[in-house]
Amino acid sequence: MKALILSGGKGTRLRPLTYTGAKQMVPVANKPILWYGIEAIVAAGITDIGIIISPETGEEVKTKTGNGDRFGAKITYILQDKPLGLAHAVIVAQPFLRNSPFVMYLGDNLIENDLRPFTEQFKARSLDALTLLGAIPNPSEFGVAKLDENGRLLQLVEKPKIPPSNLALVGIYLFSNTIYQAIANIQPSTRGELEITDAIQFLIDQSKRVEACQINGWWLDTGKKDDLLEANRIILDTRLEVAIESEVSANTQIIGRVQIGPRSQIINCTIRGPVIIGSDCQLENCFIGPYSSVADQVRLIEADLEHSVILQGAKVLGVQQRIVDSVIGQRAQLKVALQHPKALRFLVGDDSQLELV
Repeated sequence: MKALILSGGKGTRLRPLTYTGAKQMVPVANKPILWYGIEAIVAAGITDIGIIISPETGEEVKTKTGNGDRFGAKITYILQDKPLGLAHAVIVAQPFLRNSPFVMYLGDNLIENDLRPFTEQFKARSLDALTLLGAIPNPSEFGVAKLDENGRLLQLVEKPKIPPSNLALVGIYLFSNTIYQAIANIQPSTRGELEITDAIQFLIDQSKRVEACQINGWWLDTGKKDDLLEANRIILDTRLEVAIESEVSANTQIIGRVQIGPRSQIINCTIRGPVIIGSDCQLENCFIGPYSSVADQVRLIEADLEHSVILQGAKVLGVQQRIVDSVIGQRAQLKVALQHPKALRFLVGDDSQLELV
């Protein structure tokens, strides 16, 4: 079995961060979102992985992710010139996939569940397609499944105004090579895209072996700022390994689960976990509250933050009001000299400079 990860798209819901980079490379707990998917696939025993990339952000994905050695995998990059839909991406990847069954994984998704039980079910039942479903409160924003009373998949509807259920498509699918015939028999949607839901519906209508399986753990689509922060919170809560690899000053207080990378300077700070701080950082006179991720080479001087993500190379200077629920882009500079606000919230893109006086 092979795997196909989709890492194209424009990431419009995460702009301005994604004007200058791939949404799948935005970090959660200081690791690119895409890498969690790769690790989950490798943990399921699949090591031959194709990654769909776009002309705009493909080089960033390739440069940072590499050939797969760090994951124990072999990665092949596949260029999709235009974002013409998930089913179109499968056709573009067909020379890589050949006749192998494969997992298709949307690269901006995170799930708690191990993938292996789903791959074993797919193989044991000789299925043509298996789609994973998650119960959510806002299914109209996703593809939604309609099941009969026995749990058999009847229909998939893309972003319906009136959802037939609360079961959304998680963004992880397993296919046999019959998916190519299905895609050949569908037409572009009103969005001008070849929808994978239409291809799966074709298989259902042709009485092929199509099943759905509901996941029982958390599932996160990280396409928006608040979703990204929630993913960061959950990963820090459930997967953070405590490690202090830098010296901290005697007047620094560390409380709870905290990870600090090498060569960072931590002077007169209070850090209340769960918190992750990268390497080569400088933190002085700061309070870093729970559910914060500080990437490599960040400089924080007299800063007060919690439940936020600070990307590589950012500088936050003299911000004594608390920054909450914020994402600060790479190399962004934030300087504040206000006395009265109780809290500040930001979504600051890469290379920005923001000064409040």
